[in-house]
Amino acid sequence: MKPPFESIVTEHGPTVLRVCRAVVGVHDAEDAWSETFLAAMRAYPDLPQTANVEAWLVTIAHRKAIDVVRAAKRNPLPVERMPEEPSGNGVIGSDDAGVWAAVAALPDKQRRSIAYHYVAGLSYAEIAQIFGGTTDAARRAAADGVKNLRRTYPGAPLKGDTR
Repeated sequence: MKPPFESIVTEHGPTVLRVCRAVVGVHDAEDAWSETFLAAMRAYPDLPQTANVEAWLVTIAHRKAIDVVRAAKRNPLPVERMPEEPSGNGVIGSDDAGVWAAVAALPDKQRRSIAYHYVAGLSYAEIAQIFGGTTDAARRAAADGVKNLRRTYPGAPLKGDTR
């Protein structure tokens, strides 16, 4: 029997929030997180018991993050923008905002590959399923992202690949 959906939110909510923050930024992360769990709640009854729930949620978060980015492009830009102070809640290494700024500056596929692998802990095969590509392409995107991070932000706190 599958666990109640509330326990899924409790267990995987922080990881999904970290992924959303890494992909869409702090400002839009909560919207993407909420949309992820609304969609997941609707689909949860049909989820097979053998499914990898974390990978399933990150896949939904990926799609919702794309929706948030697309929606933001349709919104007008503010004339004056107050700088936001990052809260650091749920962000690994959030005491070092510089590395997260460097991650945000990476090309989209590299940034997402790093978020899904290093923040959510997904394997490259799971990332390939999200992107619709190959395992090698997902590994290459993450490796290129780490290489770019180390070039632009020496000492970036990413641990070596464990998968």
